[in-house]
Amino acid sequence: MIALITGASSGIGEEIAKKLAKRGFNLILTARREDRLEDIKQEIKAAYNVKVKTLPYDLSKKEDCIALYNDVKGLNIDMLINNAGFGLFGKFTDTDLDTELQMIDVNIKAVHILTKLFLKDFCKRNHGYILNVSSIAGYMAGPLMSTYYASKNYVLQLTRAISEELKRAKLDGVYIGALCPGPVTTEFNKVAGAEFAVSGSSASEIAEYAVKEMLKRKVIILPKSTIKALSVVSRLAPPKIVLKGAYYAQKARRGDPSDNADDNN
Repeated sequence: MIALITGASSGIGEEIAKKLAKRGFNLILTARREDRLEDIKQEIKAAYNVKVKTLPYDLSKKEDCIALYNDVKGLNIDMLINNAGFGLFGKFTDTDLDTELQMIDVNIKAVHILTKLFLKDFCKRNHGYILNVSSIAGYMAGPLMSTYYASKNYVLQLTRAISEELKRAKLDGVYIGALCPGPVTTEFNKVAGAEFAVSGSSASEIAEYAVKEMLKRKVIILPKSTIKALSVVSRLAPPKIVLKGAYYAQKARRGDPSDNADDNN
């Protein structure tokens, strides 16, 4: 079995790679940081008797997404983990447009392209797994991280729709699911320019749960009971209440961005 993992140079992507290697999967790891990928490759090979290949690509570029697919399409990939993504904290009028567009390219376009290309192959074989990393943010709008929340809504709803299509096509050998974690202790906070008001789960904990539930073919994976509860509240509570709650949750990270203009990215 061969698994391709994007955003594998740190955090959840790195940890999912280790959990899959422990289960005997051979790995293809991709991210922009080639040196970091090589370090992880050597660590995994030393710990587990599996093959590991690294492919440095910038998935904010459409041509790199397609090149990645073309590089590996002859290998009969069994599993795709769409993990690459990042966030940005700040008022919509203050955040940098180029950074937001890059976020949309990574969080949405790369997921869309790779899901479509690999899913077609998986459907022909009636075999394969796709796990798209969304977020509990995918259940709601997120003032002060508006673009990030919107991008994770896209990933979650796209995944749910495709899952229904596969069910109706009776392609029982093809799985697609969405991982929706809450706060996770990774490099994400540093990149987004935000700190959580509550402690997050470790990336290792999230990865272990994600892999276990994916192999059980769970479509929506919500680690921890508090995240499950929040997903229910976000759907049942009045939208105005959910919006206010999301705003104050984000504000608690860093304070209102208007009071911290130097911290905006």
